[in-house]
Amino acid sequence: MAQDDSVDTSDEHADLDKLNKNIERIESLSKRLTAALARKKPIPAALQGPSQDLYLKAANAYLSEMINNPAKIVDHQIGYWGKTLKHYVEAQQRLVKGDLTPPPDDSPKDRRFSNPLWDSNPYFNFLKQQYLTTAEAIETTVDELDMEEHERKRMEYFTRQIVDMLAPTNFLATNPEALERAVETEGESLVRGLENLVRDLEDHDGEMIVNLADKSAFEVGKNIGTSKGSVVFRNRMFELIQYAPSTETVHATPLLIFPPWINKFYILDLKEQNSLIKWVVDQGYTVFVVSWVNPDESYADVGLDTYIEEGYFTAIEQVKAITDQKKINVVGYCIAGTTLSIALGLLKKRGDKSVNSATFFTTLTDFSDQGEVGVFLDDDFIDGIEEEVNRSGIMKSLYMSRTFSYLRSNDLIYKPAIRSYMLGEAPPAFDLLYWNSDSTNLPGRMAVQYLRGLCQRDELATTGFEICGETVHLSEVTVPMCAIGCETDHIAAWDASYNGVRKMGSKDKTFILSESGHVAGIVNPPSKKKYGHYTNDDITLPPQEWKAKATFNEGSWWPRWEAWLKARSGAQIPARVEGDSGHEILAPAPGTYVKSS
Repeated sequence: MAQDDSVDTSDEHADLDKLNKNIERIESLSKRLTAALARKKPIPAALQGPSQDLYLKAANAYLSEMINNPAKIVDHQIGYWGKTLKHYVEAQQRLVKGDLTPPPDDSPKDRRFSNPLWDSNPYFNFLKQQYLTTAEAIETTVDELDMEEHERKRMEYFTRQIVDMLAPTNFLATNPEALERAVETEGESLVRGLENLVRDLEDHDGEMIVNLADKSAFEVGKNIGTSKGSVVFRNRMFELIQYAPSTETVHATPLLIFPPWINKFYILDLKEQNSLIKWVVDQGYTVFVVSWVNPDESYADVGLDTYIEEGYFTAIEQVKAITDQKKINVVGYCIAGTTLSIALGLLKKRGDKSVNSATFFTTLTDFSDQGEVGVFLDDDFIDGIEEEVNRSGIMKSLYMSRTFSYLRSNDLIYKPAIRSYMLGEAPPAFDLLYWNSDSTNLPGRMAVQYLRGLCQRDELATTGFEICGETVHLSEVTVPMCAIGCETDHIAAWDASYNGVRKMGSKDKTFILSESGHVAGIVNPPSKKKYGHYTNDDITLPPQEWKAKATFNEGSWWPRWEAWLKARSGAQIPARVEGDSGHEILAPAPGTYVKSS
């Protein structure tokens, strides 16, 4: 019988077909990539980084140290060289002996290097240890520069940005997880990564912004921002939403919430399980929320005075009229809390007693300590912003969202980019990250007022802030108040928030410190049983002493705040229904303004 020498080539044909299809996809994606990049608009140089003066001062400080204290510089460099060379020699000696295990690794734990190959593979372990050693040497050098404290902090921050950007995890050739995935998928992960990159560029007009969440997974009003209610008032600044009751009776005094206008209000109503709005409604309150307009160029001349007169004061009067109450309780979150404090000072000057009590969520009113965001509040950046808003009329959402992202660049830029572009993974269906990307513009005049008068000059807590024809001081906030700070807040540092509370004129003050950060510390429902909180009645103490003597309480701060609010919300009355006061219902919640991009 003749032997069959034919070879089955079906697998080879399949591989070839797959390769050809991937080549076609890459060619198509390359054309889309070019088209997307062509849509990119130039960003002013002043908004791309700090002025050269900062780097010149750092260089001069280093040169001065070399001249005045050469022994210190030499000692530092020899220490770095010695550590680097020792690690290199140890690795070489092991390879010569045929030992493929890395030398001892006492480098600090770092989530970026969680893949086992960073510890077990000699090549990747060598890269990791050399990078961490170099990063430590650079950071130590900057930390020891003889510079003014604020400038040194800025230098530390921007140096850290460069060091983080150059991490071996951020490059395909030095990322073991990305290389493994590429081999496992025969390059398919890299093609999917290119698709993700092109999609992100197309979504953001050529800007390199990683989509943090799957945008197709959410629709405001359908699966997020779904609490039942109605828009009962609208003007050019906001829509006023009244939420439907879920109890037969409610407290007589209504609650009006002012969210920040740098993001959409539904952070307080992401889904039923973690909605602060729904939870407060379920406790028996008539809840109103302001949904701010997303301004375009026509809002260029809108300032904080407009937000107060046409926003805060109008909303307060509407809630009073709808509920037939002379006084209401109010909440301000972040920048809306800062502006609420100004509004309360104005009401005090005008003899208006419409506000019964005020609550501040992660609010800065004393800017003497600007926290981490302070690196962006010097004239080099603010001058650039002022020039840009004078040209365009608005501070585009791009600048604000990018600034906050770089405060947590490893978590909000590099890690998502690695996952999306090098591993080829689709962004997760995560509601919080979806909201985080749904940012808004700021009116030009308002942005400059806030940055100059409040952030830079700290006028509200010092000389007084000029607004609506008056000069308002923080001491003129005299209503009963409760403030919630968040322990790891990188936007509104809790101790700065606490210091602002101490300067307010209220005799009835409560401060609660939640665990976690700017958002997770606030969106912390009792059902999660995740983050606890600190309490201490002595608001006269300095921040760290207050915390050291505080009582730690397990679980969410929500019930503690609600007990505080309940004591200031009056007797129970039959529940109010939207429109039962005769006000026209304009649209179902969450309204129309929240959906504008």
